[in-house]
Amino acid sequence: VQLQASGGGSVQAGGSLRLSCAVSGTSFSRATMGWFRQAPGKERQFVAADGRGSYYGDSVKGRFTISRDNAKNTLYLQMNSLRPEDTAVYYCVGDDRSFRTKNSYTQASSYYYWGQGTQVTVSS
Repeated sequence: VQLQASGGGSVQAGGSLRLSCAVSGTSFSRATMGWFRQAPGKERQFVAADGRGSYYGDSVKGRFTISRDNAKNTLYLQMNSLRPEDTAVYYCVGDDRSFRTKNSYTQASSYYYWGQGTQVTVSS
């Protein structure tokens, strides 16, 4: 299974970016997919997930939207109203299982597949 993230870059505060994650080697339409991020010196943080429903971390609710295109085996993260604190490496994650609890979606340990990460830098 391969997860190839792209779309990161540098943007000013208030701007937008869309991350993409191309997935191969698994049944994408059935997989639970998500995004995590990690800033230097900080712990890995849940951003968003899509499975039986869509879930978001508190810090991105109302600004970020997760979506998928099953025909293209691609996961997206639309990021609007970006803030300097959104600066991090963003990781695409996935798992073949369907999660039963909301808590499962937010835990990094729930996901078996991880992409290589894409850098997002937001300047003030």
